[in-house]
Amino acid sequence: MDAATEQRSDHALMLAVRDGELDALGELFERHHGPLFGFLVKLTGDHAAAEDIAQTVFQRMLKYRHTYRNDGSLTAWMYHLARRCAADHFRKANAAPYATDPEDLQAHADDSPHAAERAAVRDDHALLHTALGRLDRDDREVLLLARFQELSFAEVAGILECSVGAAKVRAHRALRELRDIYFQLQKETLP
Repeated sequence: MDAATEQRSDHALMLAVRDGELDALGELFERHHGPLFGFLVKLTGDHAAAEDIAQTVFQRMLKYRHTYRNDGSLTAWMYHLARRCAADHFRKANAAPYATDPEDLQAHADDSPHAAERAAVRDDHALLHTALGRLDRDDREVLLLARFQELSFAEVAGILECSVGAAKVRAHRALRELRDIYFQLQKETLP
C-alpha cells in the first residue's frame, strides 16, 4: 500500500470498498476490529461468540457495501450492522447477552500500590459487572455504545434507529437503572 492509501479516512476507505476496491476493507478491519470485538465481548460476555459476530459484521460490510451512504458515518453504520448481527446470534442461540467478564473491567482499575484499595476496586468492578448483567439487554446496549465505545449520541441514535434525544433519554435512564442496581448490590454485600 502506498502512503496515500494508508492515510485515507474511514469514510473514504468505505467509499472505495463500495466502489469495488475490496482491498480497502482490510485497512478498515485493521482499524476497527479491536474496538468492535471489545464491544461485542462486553455485549455477549463470550469471547468466541464475539469473534464470530465480528467476522460476520465484516462479511456483511462487504456484502452490503452498496448500502453505505456517502453522507453516513462508517462507525455508526458498522455498529448498526454489529447490533443486527448480535441480535441474529442471540436469536439463533436463544440466549440473552450479558456484561463483560470482571477481569475485562479491571483493565480500568486503579494501580495504586495499596492492596486494600486494589481489592476495593476489584469488588466495585465485580459489582458493576453484576449490575450490568442485570440490566435489560437494550439498556446494556445503549450504555455500551455511548459510554464504553464512546460513540456520539448522533451515532448511537443512528445505530438504534431513534432520534438523538431518544438516545440520550435511553442512555440516561439506563445509567440511572445501572446506578440503582449497583447501589442495591452494594447494600446487599455490606456486613
